[in-house]
Amino acid sequence: MGMTHATRQAPSAKRQWAEGLMVFAAVTLMIVGVLDIFRGIMGIAEDDIFVTTQQYVFKFDLTGWGWIHLALGAVAVIVSLGLFQGAIWARWGGVAIASLVIIANFLSLPYYPVWSVVMIAFSGFVIWGLCVARPTESADR
Repeated sequence: MGMTHATRQAPSAKRQWAEGLMVFAAVTLMIVGVLDIFRGIMGIAEDDIFVTTQQYVFKFDLTGWGWIHLALGAVAVIVSLGLFQGAIWARWGGVAIASLVIIANFLSLPYYPVWSVVMIAFSGFVIWGLCVARPTESADR
């Protein structure tokens, strides 16, 4: 007796791991984006809540910094929505925006040091998740 319909194979552990990393990266990038939007709003609305340092090499206007973080956060949220859809452009965009968030937070370390380190770590996890996951690989490789 022959089978008239194709049997469906269960997803491999490797594929499930890759899909899990993509979801992890998408969720983490969404969190990074929302938090960066909040940080941008804080910088724009009330830039006197940040501690300023006179001895830092990179000196920036905190309101301008707020706009930078707001823009980075908005782009991060958009890219994370693309990651939830599985778009290839979103993987590359996620790595790029997470890298820019790391640079922006490094440059703003003296204004909000603990928060900057947390955001750098979150963005590093996003890059790791997007670079390690290979959702198009088959289980045979």
